[in-house]
Amino acid sequence: MQQLEFFEIPSPCIGVCEANNKGYCKGCFRSRDERLYWLTFSAADKRQVVRLCQQRKVRILKAKEAALQGSAQVHDEPEQSGLF
Repeated sequence: MQQLEFFEIPSPCIGVCEANNKGYCKGCFRSRDERLYWLTFSAADKRQVVRLCQQRKVRILKAKEAALQGSAQVHDEPEQSGLF
């Protein structure tokens, strides 16, 4: 038996429509096809896309955080004094 859908699943779009280097939207983290076909997806497909977007967001934010920490460690090291 299938669960009834009482509410339509809203688009995760937040109005930041710009793709990153991998083709995912920087605002909602959907792929090009996920953005293009959103209105044709079933409720189950939309829920899956939202789950994927949440996973992508976490992964991308962790990567950014790791990159920032790596660059902070490089800048925190004392400079070598001159030889002369």
